[in-house]
Amino acid sequence: MKNLFILLLVCLSVTFHGEYEWQDPKSEEEVVNVVVGDKDGNKFNVRGKIGDNLLYLSKRFEVQMEGACEASLACTTCHIYVDHEFLDLLPEATETEEDLLDQAPFLKENSRLGCQIILNKQLDGLKVTLPAATKNFYVDGHKPTPH
Repeated sequence: MKNLFILLLVCLSVTFHGEYEWQDPKSEEEVVNVVVGDKDGNKFNVRGKIGDNLLYLSKRFEVQMEGACEASLACTTCHIYVDHEFLDLLPEATETEEDLLDQAPFLKENSRLGCQIILNKQLDGLKVTLPAATKNFYVDGHKPTPH
């Protein structure tokens, strides 16, 4: 019985994929502000924290960044354009990310995948914009929602 209790305790303490981004910052020192522009020109001020994944953070604030593969680095539906002043503050894209971006429509030199951007304090004020469209196989106007 004791082992079952310990297993249950461990399972309950695990943070699920993307769950961290649904937690508020514990202090103002953790806050990282991001401005996301959508394909219609609307701007969303998103208040994240150090360690947040930009894709999941966008889902929390209902920004239309799709993320069909749920950040498993297997699609390009979280394709974004990073404002040039922030490009050098990001780690270089991995070879896998670059290969995927080669398949993305409307590719630009400042294209990145939102699921690969993890917020840090240097990125406070980050500005990103969604492209006009992404490549996915949904039909009939289906709008994906978080699981």
